[in-house]
Amino acid sequence: MKSGLEDVVAAETVLSDVDGERGQLIVRGVSLDELRTRRFEDVVAMLFSGFFDDVPDGDGLAAALGKARQRVFAEVAAVDAGLLRLSPVEGMRALMARLPDGDDLDTALDLLAAPAVFAPALIRRQRGGQAMAPDPKLSHAADVLRMLRGEAARPVEAQALNTYFVTVVDHGLNASTFAGRVVASTQAGLTSAVVAALSALKGPLHGGAPGPVLDMLDAVGRPENAPAWIEATLDRGERLMGFGHRVYRVRDPRADALKAAVAAMTAEGAIEPGRLRLAEAVETAALAALKRRKPDRPLETNVEFYTALLLEALGFPREAFTAVFSMGRTAGWIAHAREQGLGGRLIRPQSLYVGPRPQQAA
Repeated sequence: MKSGLEDVVAAETVLSDVDGERGQLIVRGVSLDELRTRRFEDVVAMLFSGFFDDVPDGDGLAAALGKARQRVFAEVAAVDAGLLRLSPVEGMRALMARLPDGDDLDTALDLLAAPAVFAPALIRRQRGGQAMAPDPKLSHAADVLRMLRGEAARPVEAQALNTYFVTVVDHGLNASTFAGRVVASTQAGLTSAVVAALSALKGPLHGGAPGPVLDMLDAVGRPENAPAWIEATLDRGERLMGFGHRVYRVRDPRADALKAAVAAMTAEGAIEPGRLRLAEAVETAALAALKRRKPDRPLETNVEFYTALLLEALGFPREAFTAVFSMGRTAGWIAHAREQGLGGRLIRPQSLYVGPRPQQAA
């Protein structure tokens, strides 16, 4: 038995390959270096190809996804005081559970549209405003930002969010994807599988790290404070957020993709240069300290570190970061659910009983 199913192969997939030793991510044969330059809608069309009948090309899928955003917006009318007391991801999950189960492309597009529509609506309502209806003519990333802010985003901002979506769209058999595949293996339907995956993502060991990265930057305050703050934190035995990964033995390649997006936003004035300088100082100090203190453990920068700066600059509150992650990852969950449902068996592993045995009569 391997605790946590470490190194256990539980599925064959054509969707993504994570090479932790080399720090490489491939999605349907496309490396991350190329993937991060593509439009999210094109990547979704690539992921869905072969799993649904008549998947359109990128332009056609963009139009269909725009219509799906309009369809699911009707569910925002169900938002009440009880939902507004929940976190954005919990409120979003409740609204997504209202969508009917199905296995067709329209169901998939509605589920993909749902986080993009529901999270901004809940955030605006929690701030005392009104939800913004989608604009189907906009790109998915640009419409998310418009629905969040109530006004059009700058091109560099929409491109940054698009980069984030495609960077996190799929990543092997992580906890949420595996949860979704388990449910899909029962033929319960796509909505059930995606809601299960989202529930797994909500756990702090899986999808909850980007917000605390900002807490760390705020605590450091100034670049020159970084080395002493890092050392004191490690002396107390506390974890540095945004460093280390269960799979990658080297630097998470997604960190570089998102750092480039953050740098582009900084160059165009969408991020204060001082914020990026602070993050770079913390990253440099953290990597040096971790290498010196834990030379046998590969603790490099992971995807959450620059995700935090990117989502902060785009105006998302920290408590909504997991919900924003799901906007991109839902495409991967759906593709995995269809792959499992079409070609896989019911997932039913064995357990090893280690409890007491009944007393045997003498």
